[in-house]
Amino acid sequence: MNRKHKSDLVILFSTLGLMAVGLIIIYAIGPMRANVLNSTYGTDYGSNDFFFGQLRSVILSLVAFFVAFKLIPYKYIRKYAKALIIFAIFLSALLWILAMSGSSLAKCELGECRWYNFGPVSFQPAEFLKLALVIYLADFLARKKEEGKIGKFQDFWLPILIVCGLSLFLVVIAQGDLGTGVALISIIFGTLLIAGVPAKQYLIMLALVLVVAVGAVATSSHRKERVDAWIATLSGSESTDSTYHIENAMLAIGTGGFFGVGIGNSVQATGYLPESINDSVFAIMGETFGFVGLFAIIAVFGAMLIHMLKVADTTPGQEERIMVIGVFSWTLAQVVVNIMAMTSLVPVTGITLPLLSYGGTSMVFIAFAIGLVSQVSCYTSREVKKNENISSGRGVRRSYHSSRRRNS
Repeated sequence: MNRKHKSDLVILFSTLGLMAVGLIIIYAIGPMRANVLNSTYGTDYGSNDFFFGQLRSVILSLVAFFVAFKLIPYKYIRKYAKALIIFAIFLSALLWILAMSGSSLAKCELGECRWYNFGPVSFQPAEFLKLALVIYLADFLARKKEEGKIGKFQDFWLPILIVCGLSLFLVVIAQGDLGTGVALISIIFGTLLIAGVPAKQYLIMLALVLVVAVGAVATSSHRKERVDAWIATLSGSESTDSTYHIENAMLAIGTGGFFGVGIGNSVQATGYLPESINDSVFAIMGETFGFVGLFAIIAVFGAMLIHMLKVADTTPGQEERIMVIGVFSWTLAQVVVNIMAMTSLVPVTGITLPLLSYGGTSMVFIAFAIGLVSQVSCYTSREVKKNENISSGRGVRRSYHSSRRRNS
């Protein structure tokens, strides 16, 4: 029987717990990060600036989570699926144009322009693109499945190739962000799989994307350098500047041992490990909390992801099921790739650890997406308990997911 009930509390408390851990680790290493930047680049960061920045991000992310969870029904959001993806692609394209024109509105670091610069506030449109792509694909794939057009070239593959191809071009090529590209690819293939795309077509598309990915690495000296550094690390070759990052990440995790060196005692955060509060935060947590701490963090992510699959499996609405799988694929890709990069299982790539890494845009949009999953979890199928009075004041009502009618 489908009716509104309590949300999945594991997803809720996993989200809150990960945000809290991220806030603690930024509080511990933020002053070290400020000292490194001030001494290296002559900046003027205060000892608590990064902590307050992360606190602001957590507050905004909590607002985003509960807006998606409680205030905006998903049935209203899906009405604007096309408008959202068009706007997200427009923002990414505009950033590319601004960057090429040398505008101060485009914020560039290490030769890559991935942020809008609004003075003290920056915004990364690729994070919005992830969310918009999840919502668009959920709407598009559900409609095509209902119309029986899954696998048709003109009605199905052509729109998919245009929207997804343009999104990947603007992120991977224009912004040079292969890490975000991995997340987008995961969203695309996760939703295509659950939508029931024919296996042969699915494998052909997967092979095509792999060929393009290899080409993207082969034509970029920066990416080739990262791959060479990864191979050198695996083979035990002599340390070089290119292997510095991964070697210090593994050193941080190894130094932490079983129980860690304790909060505030990190050595790698004092300037040895690059991006200690962003992409490398997993290694810093390994040094701080040890193997036990890392196991607990991975277990929390695992519980969250398993319960997302449970929500997808018990959700009556096809569109909602695809949306949940999209968010699952997005989260899984970032967790797996970040952890594998920090343990030298894949080349280092710039991808944040969801809800833990420093940064506002990434956390806000993934929190909003998880909030949508939590909203859908209130309408999953379940058995009515024998002692539950179904004629009580709460009443029995059909889920808006199961009772709606779709306009073709």
